[in-house]
Amino acid sequence: MWKLAPFVALIALAGCSKQKEEEPEAAAAPVEVIEVKRDSIQRIVSGEGILYPVDQASVVPKLSAPIKTFYVKRGDSVTKGQLLATLENRDLEASVSESKQLYEQAQSTQRSTTTAQLPEDVNKAQQDVTTAKEALDAAKRVYESRKQLVEQGALARRLADEANVAYVQARSQYDVATKHLQALENIGRPEQTKGIEAQTQAAKARYDAAQAQLSYSEVRSPIAGIISDRPLYAGEMAAAGTPLLTVMNVSRVIARANIPVGQAASLKVGDSATIAQTDAAIEASGKVTVVSPATDPNSTTVEVWVEAENPGQRLKPGATVRVSIVAETLKDALVIPAAALLPSDEGGVQAMVVGADSKAHEKKIEVGVREPDKVQVLSGLAAGDKVITVGGVGLDDGAKVRIGTGKESEKPDEKDAK
Repeated sequence: MWKLAPFVALIALAGCSKQKEEEPEAAAAPVEVIEVKRDSIQRIVSGEGILYPVDQASVVPKLSAPIKTFYVKRGDSVTKGQLLATLENRDLEASVSESKQLYEQAQSTQRSTTTAQLPEDVNKAQQDVTTAKEALDAAKRVYESRKQLVEQGALARRLADEANVAYVQARSQYDVATKHLQALENIGRPEQTKGIEAQTQAAKARYDAAQAQLSYSEVRSPIAGIISDRPLYAGEMAAAGTPLLTVMNVSRVIARANIPVGQAASLKVGDSATIAQTDAAIEASGKVTVVSPATDPNSTTVEVWVEAENPGQRLKPGATVRVSIVAETLKDALVIPAAALLPSDEGGVQAMVVGADSKAHEKKIEVGVREPDKVQVLSGLAAGDKVITVGGVGLDDGAKVRIGTGKESEKPDEKDAK
């Protein structure tokens, strides 16, 4: 019996060796891959902001008076210059009527003075000069005649002296008449005309002022838009300097966002941007219109304005929005899907690359610009590398993998369940 023992041991050893040879290798993990390629990628700067209308006006009356009539209500669309409300204005209408009458009276006085009175005064002065000249000539002849008779002893000197006095008086009257005519022709007429014109202009100014006051009782819209606020009702007192209505133009909106200084340095007016309302699926495309030249000392951020069309008025002023601005476009960058990024045990990020040996290899990489669905690779990968996008989580370095589509990578029990 003892001679059979070596043969039994050999048979047992052969059986164990055959069992080891038949043991299956570890199954290859199903993964999905994509080739690293060069593509364009955008540097996106984002921030939270508040929406404002592109234009807004608080309509303030210039005078205090009860509200006679409102022609619009909240939510109505209005055009520029449209009549919105009327204030009580009967006293202003009476003032306009009075001022108009005074103005017309001043015009009438000016016409009569310039066309009738002044020429008449000049004609009368000319006649007075002619009469005074004739009287002067007559008095002179009488005086000279009597003077000769006195020298001949034919007339008493007293009569010659009387004639001399009459001659002096006539000459004085002639001088007065001549100076009066000169005054009318050289000074009186222009000054009197200016005085009459000044009175007419003053009357016109009072009439214009009264009309302006009356126009202030009609409240009109300074811009086109929508009535967003109307705090008073007809019959209530409108106070000068207090808003009566608010008109808001929301055909376009402006998002004012606060961007960190480092990110804002790359922004400029004209950059493309999007405005997305955070609590609704509403998005609008626009452009940067303002990049503040100063930093807000309280938040140490830079205010950036993005203006966009607002069709259908879906974006409401006052809402919180997220602004995404395209600061830069890199046209020849090495790009991989964001799904290929994995955290590295040494810190940073890595990607799993499938080599020619059908095994997964860890690659520590450095990334640059990021978009929601793809990232720029600065180092660690080369164009043409196959990075794992699905199935890389928990995969060991050097693990054997099988490249397939989403359906092929399903687990066997999942296929059986289907």
